[in-house]
Amino acid sequence: MRLLIPTRAFARCRLAALTQTARAVLLGCFLLILGGALLDARQPPLRSFQFTEAHMGTMWSITCYGPDRETVSSAAKAAFQRVAELDAMMTDYDSNSELLRLGEAQSGVAHPISRELLEVMAAAQKVSRESEGAFDITAGPLIQAWRRARRQRELPSGERLAEALSVVGYTNLSLDLRHSTATLRVPRMRLDLGGIAKGFAADAALEVLRRHGIRRALVAASGDLAIGDAPPGERGWKIRVGDPESRTNVLAFALYLKNVGVSTSGDAEQFVRIEGKQYSHIVDPATGSGLTNRVQATVIADSATRSDAWATAACILGVEKGTRALDRDRRLSALFVVPGPATGLRLIPTRRFPAGGP
Repeated sequence: MRLLIPTRAFARCRLAALTQTARAVLLGCFLLILGGALLDARQPPLRSFQFTEAHMGTMWSITCYGPDRETVSSAAKAAFQRVAELDAMMTDYDSNSELLRLGEAQSGVAHPISRELLEVMAAAQKVSRESEGAFDITAGPLIQAWRRARRQRELPSGERLAEALSVVGYTNLSLDLRHSTATLRVPRMRLDLGGIAKGFAADAALEVLRRHGIRRALVAASGDLAIGDAPPGERGWKIRVGDPESRTNVLAFALYLKNVGVSTSGDAEQFVRIEGKQYSHIVDPATGSGLTNRVQATVIADSATRSDAWATAACILGVEKGTRALDRDRRLSALFVVPGPATGLRLIPTRRFPAGGP
């Protein structure tokens, strides 16, 4: 037997059912919002804290927000401990570091390496390919030659640079990601992670903070920043870029950034003047020479690991080549600071570099 319901009655029944469902949904949403508000009201307000320690030859700082000093201090201590562990692996000032032990290993043989060393070298090799060799962690022999030049204030000999150049080239380093091994293809190679290790360690420190529940944080290692969630009530962390000595907004301005890496590289502080000519601490792996063209680059990337490496690569490539290379990746942007008219400076942003303010 079928029960026939008139069309209008059916419509009224359906409307009533829909209305009842809508009311239930609205009530549920209201209760969720109310519950969230009550939960927020019970949580203590976040407070700002800052911690500093010396690592990797420079001062590090962690600025973050958390509920109380005990919680945040424990997280910061763990983050700095992670930086110290990575420094011990990657430094080229300690003959016992994993990096230098690898450099002394027999060439042409695959050697097991730690997960951390594999990750940072794989990231470095990626930037080497993208920058067509402008960034190169096999440039260790050249960097050693120029360190000596800065100490002695004497240019490296042509013979020494030629010998160093003969073993430099990122294709001379082979990584096996599956088996976690590295192979140095030619003898007398020396690896140098100085252009990427601080960024990598800053990312690692930020990740430790996140695992401790501290997500609103900024890790600063000299010119390398690993930036987490924004401070409470802010759209991002205020970062000043451009000419650091400028007192005007023409040559320096502020950006508000979150969940990115930011790195600045150049010859503003680390250089040597020999025979009336200024040489940067940044060495071009193609020529073997310290840079002589005045340039500074601030790079924003999806990680401090990549921003660190790309800041060095951008300085070596220069404005034109650097801009073309950076523009190929939508997650990269940069601001170049170069000499301008007379004794002034010019700021040249790539097309994705964000607009700043006071």
